Amino acid sequence: MQQQIVNPWTDFEGYNCFGCSPSNPIGLRMNFEEDGEYIISKWQPGDNFQSWVNTLHGGIQATLIDEAAGWVVFRKLRTSGYTSKMDIRYLKPVSTVDGPVTVKARLVNQKLMMAFIEVKLYNCHDELCADATCVYRVYPRDVAEKEFYFRDSI
Repeated sequence: MQQQIVNPWTDFEGYNCFGCSPSNPIGLRMNFEEDGEYIISKWQPGDNFQSWVNTLHGGIQATLIDEAAGWVVFRKLRTSGYTSKMDIRYLKPVSTVDGPVTVKARLVNQKLMMAFIEVKLYNCHDELCADATCVYRVYPRDVAEKEFYFRDSI
């Protein structure tokens, strides 16, 4: 059963994340839900995010993937971190004129302070368009709270 994740930084002064801030006028404004082991985002591409005519830019796809992986760290590991490595396979172009894309991310492994996250991006026809593995360096909880504004309310 999917459960909406409330973004705890929405009213935080200075918060302007390109991926998930609801108030960034040029950002993606992603929202997230939790469904079992998955963090999921449905996002509607627009023509201002295209590379070629009616085609979603690969860099925007990478941002969607990276942001979903980050929310896995927030929600599943209850801390914050940063992207250490991303390996993306672009399998199929994504239309900017069809319906929303779906990004699904899940933790597949954790070794010491490294989190290995699988992320898949699907078009509105539920066809796999990009497949990625993200490696995140995660912070100890006290460091995440003190230095990176992690909020346990996530």
